[in-house]
Amino acid sequence: MYRCVIIDDEPHAIEGLKSYFLKMPALELVATYTDPVKALKEITDEERLDLILLDIDMPEISGIELAKIIRNNTERLIFTTAHTKYGFEAFEVRANDYLLKPFSLAKFMDVIQRLFSFKNEIFSFEQGNQKDVQQDFFFVKSSDDNLRLVKVRFKDVVSAESKSNYVQLHTISGKRILTYMSLSEMSKNLGSERGFIQFQRSFILNRNLIDSIDGNVVTMDGGQKVTIGDYYRKHFHKFVDDHLIKAKRKV
Repeated sequence: MYRCVIIDDEPHAIEGLKSYFLKMPALELVATYTDPVKALKEITDEERLDLILLDIDMPEISGIELAKIIRNNTERLIFTTAHTKYGFEAFEVRANDYLLKPFSLAKFMDVIQRLFSFKNEIFSFEQGNQKDVQQDFFFVKSSDDNLRLVKVRFKDVVSAESKSNYVQLHTISGKRILTYMSLSEMSKNLGSERGFIQFQRSFILNRNLIDSIDGNVVTMDGGQKVTIGDYYRKHFHKFVDDHLIKAKRKV
C-alpha cells in the first residue's frame, strides 16, 4: 500500500479525488487537509509518505511555500491547481507532476501510472487483490537467527513495529521476528486488504486481532498495548465508528 495525503482548501476538490482513490486499491489515503497550517504541523512530524497531492492557491500559506518545507517528507509530490502560471515554481520545489483542475480520472490514472513503478499492483483492482489475499503466508529473513528464512502466516501477525532500520513482527503465539526492512515496505507486503492498517507512527496493527479499545489505547490479542498517534486519530475513530454496533433506542 502506498500512503497518500491530499492538501486542498476546497472540500469538493478533496471529495473528487477521494472518488478517484477508490478506483486504485493500492493507494491508501491516510489523511486529507483543508488547512495547510495543520498539514504542516502534522506531516513534518510523521513517517515519510509515498505521495502528496497539493493545491497551490490556499490561505495563510501557499502550496509552493508549503512544498518547500515538507518536500523531504514525501517520495512523490503532485500539484493540483486551476492555474498554469506556477510551472516554474513547481519545478523549483521538485514536483513530480502538475495536474490542471479540473482533471479527469483518466488523466489522474495516467500520472499515477508514470510515477509508480509497481503498475500492476496499482491497477490490478479487485481481481489482483483477491489473488494476493489467497496467499496466506510469507517468508522473512530473521536478523536474530543468522538470516534464516522464517515462515509467517498473515493471520498470526498481531502487529509490525518499527525498530530503527528493522521491523519486529509480533505474532499471536508471542514470537517476535526481527527483519531488516522499513515499516513502509512491510506495510506494502502485509496489505490493508488483509486487515493491516497503520494507526501509529511506529506500528502497523492487524485490526482482526484487536481485543479491546480504551480511549486511544488499543489492546491486541495476546496483551500488547498500542497508543494511537495524533496523526492517525481521526482515521482510527472513523474505523471504530464504521464497526460499532449502536442501539437505536435511547438509554
